[in-house]
Amino acid sequence: MAPQEGSPGPALRYPRSFLSLLVFGLLLVALPLVGALLYSAGSTQNLAEQSRSAVYNAAQAARGSRSLVNRIASLERLAQQIAVLPDAGLMEDFARLHEGFEQLTVELGRLPLDGRQLAALDLTVARERMLYELLTAAPERRPSIDEVRTRVGELAESAHEVLAISSRVSDQEVERLRASAEEVQQRLLTLVLISIAVALVAALVLTRAIARPIAQLDASIRQLGGPDFSVPVRVDGPQDLRDLGKRLDWLRLRLAELEAQKNRFLRNLSHELKTPLASLREGAELLNDQVAGPLAPPQRAVVGIMRDNSVKLQRLIEDLLDYHRALHAAALLNVRTVRLDALLREAADAHQLSALAKGQRLELELAPVVLEADAEKLRSIVDNLLGNAVKFTPERGTIAVRLQEGGAGVSIEVIDSGPGVPAVERESIFESFFRGRVKGGGRVAGSGLGLAIAREYVEAHGGRIVLVAEGPGGHFRITLPKKPVPITMQEAA
Repeated sequence: MAPQEGSPGPALRYPRSFLSLLVFGLLLVALPLVGALLYSAGSTQNLAEQSRSAVYNAAQAARGSRSLVNRIASLERLAQQIAVLPDAGLMEDFARLHEGFEQLTVELGRLPLDGRQLAALDLTVARERMLYELLTAAPERRPSIDEVRTRVGELAESAHEVLAISSRVSDQEVERLRASAEEVQQRLLTLVLISIAVALVAALVLTRAIARPIAQLDASIRQLGGPDFSVPVRVDGPQDLRDLGKRLDWLRLRLAELEAQKNRFLRNLSHELKTPLASLREGAELLNDQVAGPLAPPQRAVVGIMRDNSVKLQRLIEDLLDYHRALHAAALLNVRTVRLDALLREAADAHQLSALAKGQRLELELAPVVLEADAEKLRSIVDNLLGNAVKFTPERGTIAVRLQEGGAGVSIEVIDSGPGVPAVERESIFESFFRGRVKGGGRVAGSGLGLAIAREYVEAHGGRIVLVAEGPGGHFRITLPKKPVPITMQEAA
């Protein structure tokens, strides 16, 4: 037994309901994106904290540098005054400025300074301390005015380096903030790409989990639309879909039972009708041959009517059974690669003698076309159309067969120079057992099943057969896909 289309692969664990599966899938797809969003929010918060810290450090550096420069200027003035006129009050003021200077340098040292900035700050502190020690030395070692001026000049030079600390700290903080922002941006980009990849993988897994039971349901429904009910229906997935699969399998069993009953009925009907019909025909033939005695002319006419109608009745019964077999075969396509132009040429050759007998001319315009189809059913379609064309085309008429390829399909046209199909019959010619009228008004000989069977075979391939109303004669056009596409139940209706 061939495996069912959409048959399950490795088992998957499903929730109990299809709605739960959708909710779980939504959460699964949204989880990496939500994680990326939360990480982005945290990174943005950290970047904002760094920005506040950078602004604070830059402000502290600017304030401290200005305060330090102001204190250096005050120290310079007091030092020069003390060098000229040593005074206890001035020394106390100088000592207080010295203590404030040291506290301020300690605060500046806590800022994120690089090596060059720390070296400049340490040099300034060292020069200030040397000046302080020089001025607070013992009286016998009191410095001269020139020495104080030299120390004051060195301290003033250091003040310029200290003043540059604020701008350097600001630049440094801006650079650090820019580097942090670039790093956060790179991390966010990487995280977004990873999150998208994870979300896509989750979506693919979810799609597979959802598509598998749906594909099994679709395959099961298509199977129920065909004639083969031997393959059990199996649907994996949530419990509600499995229950639906069980109902479909019950329907399969019921359809198989009905199909078996129909076949038994047709077989019994055929046997029950053929047996008395054969006796009736045999009796009519015996009477017609006057085995039971001579017949008067009126009696011979009645016997002839009985014999002719028994033959017609037998032919109708056989046509009915043939049509049933054709409908059963339409759903079973033996698909293989077919050289369509060669097939049409062979079908036309089979009708060549009939056409020559009526002086008709067959014209073939066949483009080289290869497609996937059931060759025997295509041959039956073309035989029906060519048989009708030969039947309805008058003597010395023309029958054209054209084959073209375009896009994803092919087109077959059979055109004759006969009287065409009357407007009142164009809607009915593809119906079962419909027989059109000839020009004289009588019914066409035949069962009226040829075009009906042709339509079934064309639609089984996913194609269409139409009667083109334009033109004086009969014009039938068949369009077929390169590969059979079974029609849906709605399209068939």
